[in-house]
Amino acid sequence: MTDAPRVALVTGANRGIGRAIAITLRDVGYSVAATYRSTPITENGILGVYCDVGDTSSVDECFTEVENSLGPVEIVVSNAGITKDGLMLRMAEDDFTSVIDANLTGGFRVSKRAVKSMMKGRWGRIVFISSIVGIGGQAGQANYAASKAGLHGLARSLAKEFASRNITVNVVAPGPIATDMTAALNDDQVAAMTTAVPLGRMGQPEEIAAAVRFLVSDDAGYVTGTVLPVDGGMAMG
Repeated sequence: MTDAPRVALVTGANRGIGRAIAITLRDVGYSVAATYRSTPITENGILGVYCDVGDTSSVDECFTEVENSLGPVEIVVSNAGITKDGLMLRMAEDDFTSVIDANLTGGFRVSKRAVKSMMKGRWGRIVFISSIVGIGGQAGQANYAASKAGLHGLARSLAKEFASRNITVNVVAPGPIATDMTAALNDDQVAAMTTAVPLGRMGQPEEIAAAVRFLVSDDAGYVTGTVLPVDGGMAMG
């Protein structure tokens, strides 16, 4: 790292995986901003900033606030997203397009705004948080799977576009992770989920954060355009 801490922005960071990433990056010495839409993150040493990734103006205002408070954003972790699950024959078109807009187009909006200062500084790290569902698909999640798979193509295209400016773009694809959402499942549902995981358990948000910590570091300067599953072995091969 440089003498001055690099500035990292994590979207969708008020809970779960995003929160763990923001805390981990803070703890290793980055200046961290974390976005929210409803409940702000209140961790010491993390700047909470409102951002709706579905609104280009909101994304721009978020970056401007971070730049004024911490400096140019050099690291972006695009984690914000939504789900609207349902079988395709029962899925309203808006349920499909709204998930694509938040999860995929939202990532485009954030990375497009971020890359301007990264190009000027000739250094940058972008990490998209995808899902194992984007690799293997999932019944009842056609919209979510499509949005997450789209991030893989987006990341690899951006990796090629901006490699000459020393900007890397990668994807982390979590498997089943212990979050507030999975905590609401009953024992049978948890058992069914973990049966598909070779390691036989759900992952922890901190394990996703550890992968992100590496990808945004100087040590990962020769890693770009990769999709890294952190899934207990579900996607092997």
